[in-house]
Amino acid sequence: MSETARADGGTGGEEERRDVVVVGGGPAGCAAAVFTARYGLDTVVFDRGPSSIRRCGHLENYLGFPAGIDIETFVALAHDHVEQSGGDVIADTVESVERADGGFRVATADGRVVRAERVVAAAKYGGDPFLGLDEDAVEVVAHDGEESERFDSAYADREGRTPTEGFYVAGPLAGVRDQALVAAGHGAGVGCAIVEDVRREAGYWEAVAAYYDWVRREENLTGEWADREHWREYLAANAPEDVDEETFQRVCEAYIDERFAQYRSPEERERLQSEGHARLAEHLDVE
Repeated sequence: MSETARADGGTGGEEERRDVVVVGGGPAGCAAAVFTARYGLDTVVFDRGPSSIRRCGHLENYLGFPAGIDIETFVALAHDHVEQSGGDVIADTVESVERADGGFRVATADGRVVRAERVVAAAKYGGDPFLGLDEDAVEVVAHDGEESERFDSAYADREGRTPTEGFYVAGPLAGVRDQALVAAGHGAGVGCAIVEDVRREAGYWEAVAAYYDWVRREENLTGEWADREHWREYLAANAPEDVDEETFQRVCEAYIDERFAQYRSPEERERLQSEGHARLAEHLDVE
């Protein structure tokens, strides 16, 4: 994974290096960023400018908020979640995205230049910076007798992948329903797709490239699946024949470590519950 040259997100023309740049800090962009950041990918979200979510008067249909939630609190929670997961949220506008050195060069209005291996377009009204990546991503539309160009939502597949390697699209810009909850779900799927692509590049075969980010109860870790040797035998029986021994051993042990790390004891779950409630309360008007 790449190193961040300027972790404070400062300006001044100096280049940063990131694994993932997300353009747009609404539900789709933040959801994608949570998954990539939690996996350990150096992730930054740029969020400033025209925003679909900020045009909403009150968010009444987002699961988990029975009486709805005001947009300011919702956005603050989403950004806090990204940062809690290890990502950065920066109030800046992306002006251009270009292919460079096998990745991307992202330039912002405040003078930042970021080199990234992967970019996620997640701003409904922010398609213009991506029009130069591929002419197939451009759609010509006519309005009042005049033609203009816009980003073609059909350019991405269902998981947000595009013909431009390393470039993903999340949320309404990818053609999904323009609802916050739907956009967040799609963004999460795009985040998982990015992680799976990273895993494939690291030698993970299809059976182990699939990514599930969840916490399990320790008391459910029982029987043969609590035995590392059983996992080794299982993975060996299901690995492709063309996987070399060094790659198999590396991926096998990393995969088993990952599985075992998902389990939490009752004491750990109680701590997580308390911390989760306290973090949520910081954003609420408890009076």
